[in-house]
Amino acid sequence: MKPLEDKPIKPASFFDALIPISVLICLLGAAVYLFGDNSSSGPNQIALLFATFAAALIGLKNGYTWKKLEQAMIEGITLSLGAILILLMVGALIGTWLLSGTVPTLIYYGLQVINPSWFYAASCLICGIVAMSIGSSWTTAATIGVATGLGLEQTVTAGAVISGAYFGDKLSPLSETTNLAPAVVGADLFEHIQHMLWTTVPSFVIALIIFIFMGFNATASSEAGRIDEITAILQQNFNIGFEMLIPLIVLLVLAIKKMPAFPAISIGAVVGAVWAMLFQSDLIASQIDVSQGQLVGYFKLVWTTFFDGFSISTGDDKMDSLLSGGGMAGMLTTTWLIMTALMFGAIMEKTGLLDIFVKSILKIAKSTGSLIAATIATCIGTNVIAADQYIAIVVPGRMFKDEYEKRGLKPVNLSRTLEDGGTITSPLIPWNTCGAYMQSVLLINPFDYALYAFFNLINPVLAVVYAYLGIKILRIKPKQSA
Repeated sequence: MKPLEDKPIKPASFFDALIPISVLICLLGAAVYLFGDNSSSGPNQIALLFATFAAALIGLKNGYTWKKLEQAMIEGITLSLGAILILLMVGALIGTWLLSGTVPTLIYYGLQVINPSWFYAASCLICGIVAMSIGSSWTTAATIGVATGLGLEQTVTAGAVISGAYFGDKLSPLSETTNLAPAVVGADLFEHIQHMLWTTVPSFVIALIIFIFMGFNATASSEAGRIDEITAILQQNFNIGFEMLIPLIVLLVLAIKKMPAFPAISIGAVVGAVWAMLFQSDLIASQIDVSQGQLVGYFKLVWTTFFDGFSISTGDDKMDSLLSGGGMAGMLTTTWLIMTALMFGAIMEKTGLLDIFVKSILKIAKSTGSLIAATIATCIGTNVIAADQYIAIVVPGRMFKDEYEKRGLKPVNLSRTLEDGGTITSPLIPWNTCGAYMQSVLLINPFDYALYAFFNLINPVLAVVYAYLGIKILRIKPKQSA
């Protein structure tokens, strides 16, 4: 019997491409309207799933088998597995660093040296240094950036934290996105980082100058008088000392030694747990269940911190929120969002629906400047539509790779542009995985802090200016068309 052959694939139409995009936009809008700030805790994921189903139906109509579509979704999720492992361990690290006193100590000493007149700039710079060292904007925002309620304008401080965290993450060889962008386009990692310096460093310097001037105009509000109260609460509930910073130092050393992010963060979490048992015995003793014995109670609490995070009751609601959190379980919603976003992006790419939009863009992108501007716009649009920075790097990278080669543009031009447009803008979108995560740890809506995330706003604009002026655009011999 003659084997059944696959149906011929029918090219997707522009109308086909509009259907899943329209479904996603409508459902995301409905999720925000109905659920508000909680839209990323499930509603957005359902929106992405239904949009994925819509794209799959278009694919089936055009001749794709379900097996091929399912394989595409699996491959899409596979791209995120490394990031998901890191994300889960970041949750454990946050929990153990809260229990060990590492984060409270960072907050305590930060309060001792930061003056209101330069608090914004200092927050931005410190977050930048730490993120560059550990390769994670998420870890930086959740640990260093948690001190966003110290008396000055919280939305401005959150903007400073986001600016610093993404500056450091973008230039760190340990960062997932920094490795992903050159991998997609076939560029060398360290050449990619070196090329990014030309747009990233000037953008960061401009942002720092703005934060400095804003700090001059920021007077200590009534909330600023709480600094003494906050430090007293920290001292009452934790043992504070420089030795509590050892878990952070260990993580920084591992990063400098170029250990991969997942084992480095895992070791940092374990060291935090050990430090908690060594130096926070009074705190642990006040929280454990001694019915099974004190030693078992110690072990059980630390174990719980890994998967369920840490919580404390200080008598001050704001401080309780600041000093509680973490745990792998707290990262499951974000993990779910990443997986559904990558499923949608993979189906859109497999069925050729995204390619339709890119081809339309290339018709008007005649010059190098307009091509790079179009790439950045596509990355931002993908961040908005697909709700994940990984898709905003992978999909435009695959779509524009050949065009850059045909025009004689070195791959690092594309990899830098993917980061300037995709990585940088992701935390500014509430339903994006990055925006949802930053809101969960900073407790501020991305729409509120976006206007103050100056680095994230300036960088894409400066990249476009460079492109049109021909500044640091590296060229190769153009690829011959087949």
